[in-house]
Amino acid sequence: MSGNPQNNQFNDDELVPPEWLNSEFMARVLEGNELEAAVKVIDLTFSPASAKGDHYASIMFRARVKYTNRKGEFQKSLIIKTMPEAEGHKKDMLGGSPIFETEMGLYTKVLPEFERILRQVGDDTQLYVNCIYHSLEPHQVLIFEDLAEMGYIVLRDRDATLDEIRRIYFKLAKWHAVSLKVQNEQPEFLESYTHGLFEMPHVLNDPFMRTGMEFFVELLGKEPELNKYKPYFESIKDDFLERLVEEWKDIRKSQKKDEYWVLCHGDLHLRNIMFKHKDTVSLEDCMLLDFQISNLFPLTFDLLYSIYMLLEPEHRWNNWDDLINYYISVLQDVLKKIGYKGVMPSQSGLWKRLHQHKYYEFFLISTFLPLMWALRDKSVDFGDLLQNEEKRRKCSFSKGYIKEVTILLARLDQLGLLHA
Repeated sequence: MSGNPQNNQFNDDELVPPEWLNSEFMARVLEGNELEAAVKVIDLTFSPASAKGDHYASIMFRARVKYTNRKGEFQKSLIIKTMPEAEGHKKDMLGGSPIFETEMGLYTKVLPEFERILRQVGDDTQLYVNCIYHSLEPHQVLIFEDLAEMGYIVLRDRDATLDEIRRIYFKLAKWHAVSLKVQNEQPEFLESYTHGLFEMPHVLNDPFMRTGMEFFVELLGKEPELNKYKPYFESIKDDFLERLVEEWKDIRKSQKKDEYWVLCHGDLHLRNIMFKHKDTVSLEDCMLLDFQISNLFPLTFDLLYSIYMLLEPEHRWNNWDDLINYYISVLQDVLKKIGYKGVMPSQSGLWKRLHQHKYYEFFLISTFLPLMWALRDKSVDFGDLLQNEEKRRKCSFSKGYIKEVTILLARLDQLGLLHA
């Protein structure tokens, strides 16, 4: 298969499924899901379920299954998600992380409860796609209904529209609202979800985590308009990651009620969303995906992450305030409807909290944002970026990124964040 030019669109480890992913395995999955014995798979084909850049922390296949049982002959398209088994950077970086257990818990326990709470007040919002099979042993596997078969798409060939971004915030606000109610009334329900990005055991040792700020300071020194910001970032460069981790730990240790702790999605970027449209102009729904680093944290962390990782550049420049205010209005409305009895988040209070964890925000700007700019070029391989220092350095000096940094640092300077 490696000789096919189209294979360049996909991750190498998603071109050929592992040996255990076979007809016998799929027959057992279908028997368990449909409560039908004697399922016989008569045709099974696999293909990559995603393109390069869509994700990194898992391996995904689309399985098209033709099978029979006592009721007749049927066909299904299923999405199979499993963990990397081949030796290499992906397996090394993710090893020892409970990301699969986290995602399995969300699909089987947490999100069904969130939806149950919404249904009690007549809200039929769907927060997750149906998971028909899950297992940790002998292989870590999640199998889902195929959203593509239901008309959902991943945006790859164009930017998201403002309506599509608003729909994401609409759904995120509902997720956060129900999470706040659960956390207020039964905090033990979510207490095990404490493994975010910086708690993954090997991520902090990955070179891409440490070089972002180094390249960022280099950029500030080379661009005359940005020179004035260099002294501050130079002063925090050498121990920046240590400051960031300490900030993160301090938040975990001293939970404050006015921080509004929720189960954060944790990785809210555009390739972790699928959209369904009624026609060429009308948006019907969006579905949030990939809950591997969902964790209990202040809701402002999802918001900050979304600003830098979800929004298109023009939305960051022109619509940032309106989009966050829209999210807050939906959050408040849903909290009232579901009978939340805690202190109601205010618009002014959430805005005050949004920029309080500055090292995290600096990390997003210096380390993740240049990668997002690079991925606007659809030919860029995300895995290659993570492992190639020179390519990452090049990302930090792209014209679009430099323009954005100029805008963002002026804003953060006005907020008083660029000083000791």
